[in-house]
Amino acid sequence: MVMPKVNIIIATRNRCTLLQRAVESARRAGSDVEIIVVDDSSEDQTREVCKTWSDVSYIRPELRLGLGGARNVGLIASNAPYISFLDDDDVRLAGSIDMQVDLLNAAPDAGMIYGRALYGDQHGRTSGSFYPEHCPQGDIFWELLHSNFIPCATVVFRRECLTRVGLVEEQSPGIEDWDLWVRISELYPVLATEALTAVWRRPLGTSGQFTSRPEALHCQARRLHREKWLRLPRAVEAGTTRQRAIARGFADAASQQMIWEAADRLKARHLRDFTRIALAGARMYPMGVTRKFLSASSKFAR
Repeated sequence: MVMPKVNIIIATRNRCTLLQRAVESARRAGSDVEIIVVDDSSEDQTREVCKTWSDVSYIRPELRLGLGGARNVGLIASNAPYISFLDDDDVRLAGSIDMQVDLLNAAPDAGMIYGRALYGDQHGRTSGSFYPEHCPQGDIFWELLHSNFIPCATVVFRRECLTRVGLVEEQSPGIEDWDLWVRISELYPVLATEALTAVWRRPLGTSGQFTSRPEALHCQARRLHREKWLRLPRAVEAGTTRQRAIARGFADAASQQMIWEAADRLKARHLRDFTRIALAGARMYPMGVTRKFLSASSKFAR
């Protein structure tokens, strides 16, 4: 049996139609990939559809595990030297995996590589907008402690990194990927390409995606930042002064993001969502949110 160069792990639950699109895109993304679909207790036709694909490894755990647990099942089942995650509602662009693996091969010390993602709507249509605007590389540990700018669907990482950083965090739904990037970047240089590599399905308040509830994501990120990331060896060795500066920068970026999220819901006239997010932001980051609201108000008053 010939070992593939890349395993693309797709965790899925009850998104049979979207899953088919994701799998097709994964096939086109690389010339030597094995797709591993981890079915997290789907109740639709996912099992039947996956069994028609002879080139896809299908795994269905006995218990529902959540996204982090499902990804770990895929990681344990993987055997390729390179790994990529793809959400079932996202899309990989053709040839993108091969391009990124070539760049990683040319930089043997790097642990992972990421690229840009196009924003997509609920039907996979793109507007031409993408993120991140800037793609820092090298030692990006401190930047990742400030905010997450890496689209999960664009990442390829070396499987050997897991022997040092461990598996995916299972208790932080929605930011498992951010946590993994932080731990990899603490120990390894990170590569970046400004090429478009994926389409990310942007969450809406009505889309049913966990990431459509930003206050829950911010709560998880805030906990990990305080209890885990600032206690990593590099952060501890940097000293209290730098830790405090990083904590302030994180809170500032998070409060700004919460304001943007609340304003987006207000613009869409989703008043209940606006109120929920605004109150959560004020509770988690009272000084940052208040300062930014006052700043915005003063601009409007001029």
